Amino acid sequence: MKRFLLQDSTSYTDSEYQDYILQGVSRTFALTIPQLPKQLEAVVGNAYLWCRIADTIEDDPHLALALKVSFSDQLTQLLAGHGSADDWACELLSQLDGNTAAAELDLIANSQRMLRLFLSFKPSQQAIIQQCVATMVQGMMHYQSHQPHAGLANLPALNDYCYHVAGIVGEMLTLLYCDYCSKVRQHQDSLMPLAVSFGQGLQMTNILKDIWQDQSRGICWLPQDVFSGHNIELKNLPSQRTEVAFQQGVIELVAIAHTHLQDAMRYTLMLPSSEQGYRNFCLWAIGMAMLTLKNIHRRPDFEQSSQIKISRNKVKIIFVVTRIIGRSN
Repeated sequence: MKRFLLQDSTSYTDSEYQDYILQGVSRTFALTIPQLPKQLEAVVGNAYLWCRIADTIEDDPHLALALKVSFSDQLTQLLAGHGSADDWACELLSQLDGNTAAAELDLIANSQRMLRLFLSFKPSQQAIIQQCVATMVQGMMHYQSHQPHAGLANLPALNDYCYHVAGIVGEMLTLLYCDYCSKVRQHQDSLMPLAVSFGQGLQMTNILKDIWQDQSRGICWLPQDVFSGHNIELKNLPSQRTEVAFQQGVIELVAIAHTHLQDAMRYTLMLPSSEQGYRNFCLWAIGMAMLTLKNIHRRPDFEQSSQIKISRNKVKIIFVVTRIIGRSN
């Protein structure tokens, strides 16, 4: 995909702007979201962008915790119909770090457009998105106030973090699809726990992929108990990166993430084969995560994410293969 370049979007409709900016903040989701039924494409795209804004607030290294909490709370209030999106965006932009990606800054500047689109959705869809974002920012701010410089205490703590930043998104997508499709709604009770596991598999993959990028910001999301079992203290990273014991801990987490992605496959295969768009949406995410985990397993001593990045050719292969296997079980 070509490099994203910001352009004058003032003449765009709200829907056109959303499609445009999605390409800037996530090339992956810009490819996968259009696989969904037209009735859900705009809804899921909008939901993703609100989550992305929440993530931008969380990730800013220079924004004080009190401001992060305030801006996050105001974000949830906007989705509940309170406050001015333009005023909120203007104040937030004045406080964000200068290293924030240009596309993310543009997205925040156009929050009013995103909000108008959000308010055009069915009340049931608005409620699902609103609950997701509220739960997400609550969890994010909890972990911001207890920033894990030397790792999370244990695997249950990692599970909790993954739920609040990714599992909740799996639940949201499932509820939106159940709201849209009666055939999927019949399996809602079985799908929901698998949706959480799905999200955790993707988030654990991201955590493993971004170990050293997070380290550069003084953050570590790895569970201490897993690594202490290999006689590794996470407070000593990155000096222990080349030790076999540390790499064994990484491989153990790869195996756990892989188990969650197996749940993700079970989730996907429970969807009616007639819903091929949603199946493709899920299978593409699973396929890319699986290949990333494979690369990490092969190179647990990697120093930067570029060393384990999936090639564009392999991404194309994933898209082709999943289109074929998504038609049946």
